[in-house]
Amino acid sequence: MTRYTPAELGRRIGSGLLSFPVTHFAADLSFDEDAYRENIARLGKYDAAGLFAAGGTGEFFSLTPAEVDRVVTAAVRSAPEGTPILAPAGYGTATAVELAVAAERAGADGILLFPPYLTEAGQEGLARHVEAVCRATSLGVIVYSRANAVYAAETVARLADSCPNLIGYKDGVGDIDTVTRIHARLGDRLTYIGGLPTAETFALPYLQLGVTTYSSAIFNFLPEFALDFYAAVRELRQADVTRMLAEFVLPYTEIRNRQAGYAVSIVKAGMTATGHPAGPVRAPLTDLTPQELDELTALIARVRPITA
Repeated sequence: MTRYTPAELGRRIGSGLLSFPVTHFAADLSFDEDAYRENIARLGKYDAAGLFAAGGTGEFFSLTPAEVDRVVTAAVRSAPEGTPILAPAGYGTATAVELAVAAERAGADGILLFPPYLTEAGQEGLARHVEAVCRATSLGVIVYSRANAVYAAETVARLADSCPNLIGYKDGVGDIDTVTRIHARLGDRLTYIGGLPTAETFALPYLQLGVTTYSSAIFNFLPEFALDFYAAVRELRQADVTRMLAEFVLPYTEIRNRQAGYAVSIVKAGMTATGHPAGPVRAPLTDLTPQELDELTALIARVRPITA
């Protein structure tokens, strides 16, 4: 049974840093549940406002529905008391509904609704997609606006009225105008989450728009650095934010940008570099080259002694 009402979950996730734990795979690419559960317990010791099991960085797109259920269940059972676990739902509407129902049965605290698979849709269709998932569960639901599911401000306002358990809007597009319009219209009715790749690069300007939190992939392998960076953002310590961007975040994104899909691959490489290996990524993603792993390891060494 969930530990939070939708309203409570919305307040909780908006109060601190969020993260998407990677999904651990063995050498044969099967789910390594023991290693995954150990990692969830490790990350849960840090002050994260919520963990998204089997999310984008967790390779949701490469998991079967049965595997998603296993990952979510493992996260719920391994997270320390009080750490919210949010589960994914996505693909077609019927599948998304099934995933949301399974997540609630597994004890997850909330749902992150990914875009529908493959097909484009108009705003009316996207609204019906969200409404179907919200009706299927009592859990709080966050819509992820990106790719083929970019929600207009009017659509989000409609959904906020029709879906009491819609608690959040995650921006994966970087459309400042839309975020501004949604926040101006809905205020604190929703929690606003930064969801662009390596969200740290956008965190400070987004804070001015009411986006109080974001999902940090870096938290997976440098949790102290990620939390220090988030604190600097929330405290408006611009000089510290600029320094940490220059020292680590921006050089990190230069490696990430070398290959499509590296936004996930580089996180698993970071886990290897810091002594918490999570196995390879699944196709269609590819792992960093050995040379890139060495480069990332050297980059991490520049900041890790400060936060160890």
